[in-house]
Amino acid sequence: MIRLLFACIALTCWGQIGPAQGLSVQQILQQNKTLVETASRKTIGPVIDAIAVSNLPQAQGFLEAWGRKAIWQRRSDGLFFIGTEVAKRQYALRDPDSGDGVGDFAKADLKQLKPNSGVRALIATALVQFQLSDADPAKRAEALLAIERAPSGDHLTPLRASLADEPDAVLKARKSRLERLLTIAFDPDPATRVAAIQSFDGDLGVDLRATLNPLVVRTLNATAGELPKGVNIARILTPGGEDLDRTRAYDLLIEAKLAAAPTTPSDIRAALVEHFDTGFVAQIAIDQLADPGLRRRAYDRLAAQSLVPVFIGDDDITRSLNTYIFYEVFSEASATVTTAAELALADIALKVGMNQALDLGLDAVSLASIYFLAAIGLAITFGVMGVINMAHGEFIMMGAYTGYVVQQVIPNHTASILVALPLAFAVTFAAGVAMERLVIRYLYNRPLETLLATFGISIALQQLAKNIFGTQARPLTAPSWLDGAWVMNDVVSISYIRIAIFILAMLFLGVFLFIMKRTRLGLETRTVTQNPRMAASMGINPERVNMLTFGLGSGIAGVAGVAIGLFAKVTSELGNDYIVQSFMTVVVGGVGNIWGALAGATMIGFLQKGIEWGNPSNTLAAQTYMIIFIIIFIQFRPRGIIALKGRAAGD
Repeated sequence: MIRLLFACIALTCWGQIGPAQGLSVQQILQQNKTLVETASRKTIGPVIDAIAVSNLPQAQGFLEAWGRKAIWQRRSDGLFFIGTEVAKRQYALRDPDSGDGVGDFAKADLKQLKPNSGVRALIATALVQFQLSDADPAKRAEALLAIERAPSGDHLTPLRASLADEPDAVLKARKSRLERLLTIAFDPDPATRVAAIQSFDGDLGVDLRATLNPLVVRTLNATAGELPKGVNIARILTPGGEDLDRTRAYDLLIEAKLAAAPTTPSDIRAALVEHFDTGFVAQIAIDQLADPGLRRRAYDRLAAQSLVPVFIGDDDITRSLNTYIFYEVFSEASATVTTAAELALADIALKVGMNQALDLGLDAVSLASIYFLAAIGLAITFGVMGVINMAHGEFIMMGAYTGYVVQQVIPNHTASILVALPLAFAVTFAAGVAMERLVIRYLYNRPLETLLATFGISIALQQLAKNIFGTQARPLTAPSWLDGAWVMNDVVSISYIRIAIFILAMLFLGVFLFIMKRTRLGLETRTVTQNPRMAASMGINPERVNMLTFGLGSGIAGVAGVAIGLFAKVTSELGNDYIVQSFMTVVVGGVGNIWGALAGATMIGFLQKGIEWGNPSNTLAAQTYMIIFIIIFIQFRPRGIIALKGRAAGD
């Protein structure tokens, strides 16, 4: 009754206001003074609309002031003004139409209009038509953002009106897209809505899916007679079928008060306890109620006397389910719209699945490039030289810290990275040469001693890094042009840093192949790899080749550290995160073969991402499954994907 009264008042006022042609803002307010003074979302709408459609140049400014609670009513004559505080409890008033000042007044002489959140929402909706055509592009963009956050059918008309005259190409595209989305959701014409849906063919936007999904929402209903007319029925369901189990169907009948709840053993027990009378329940002795049949008979006697509800069992449930027709109804009334929406969502689901596969593939390629970059140095030291270097991860860590130090000296991130890459190579190359000369050269062909020695060096380098840089992670900031990601659509994206690492990995692949195929060092390295004694007899110094090869592998690890440090935390334990994967990459790909390292990195990258996709909630389990798979793989192919003949292969 109260709502009806409010509606009548609002309609009456709208009839008085009409389109407000020829009326000033003050006149509109005075004609509806009572509604304005006691502003409510249920009644103030016609007043706000009258001001908005008045075509008065001052309408926008007044509504904005009203929304920010800057409208004051003078108690002496009831007129409304825009007020600004000029002193404590003192306000300067301006006429809402002319904008002229009318003097300063004490707060005691004024009454402030304080619109609640509902009224402010109506004001914001009315302001959209002004803001969408505002001369300031920022305000137009702000209006679009407000509509995107809380779309409403009231926004459709002003949005369409502003579309043709929009000068900014970007904003016009946003307006056009938003107009089509609002058309799908709120336009009264089904044909227009279907055309809007079809205009998004091939679009995978989240906003489109958010608009289409409510159109195909279904609710389950039941009827004892014929199916209702004038509703958009999605399908008829059979209780006990694939899409509707008996429990859910009967629960619906209970919620709709079309059937009684089934009687449970606890219900029977409670009823019997409640009606216990001097050793008997329904004329059955208490000591006989251990028999389920007698308990049921006692309950039925109580039900016959209307003392308890009638027993409802499986047979009763079956009869009730057979009595009713169960069907789903679309929330959208138009069948043509729901059909178009379902077709569009099915097409989107297919394309989203394909794009998710592409996105997963890009992630796998990105991860493979990181593993390859981390393992390429190990492919040289372990694959070519047969040295199990457990300190390889620490060379990666040294490269990352070199990049951090360079950035402290050179603030420009682009310049610092360009300097850090060759400097990291030089630092880790020198460290690798020193390690080979001081330790490794004495341990060739002694794999266990080499493993223990390099493991000790690994621990020492980690502790040295902690002593110098501390245990806190250090930032290695990427240049601004590597910020963000390459976004193909709402499903597929890849960060620019990972793209840069992929390019860097391919660049190092090319450099390594050039060194091995086109330089004297590469020729000597391949010769020593195949037959060190024959190489020595031909005048090649195997020790010098081993030293330079170990230094080259260590230097590449340093460059990898700079690249990895751009997206990973730079700490003394950085190398621990990649040493295991690096060894797996080399072993799985094929020891001593750069193409094998590439194949191994690709296989491990895709395998890890595939396992993580299948088990996204447990990364540790994904790592475990990957290691188990690799162990099984090595059992069948012990020399890796691409086997190498020669010393590295054990020939």
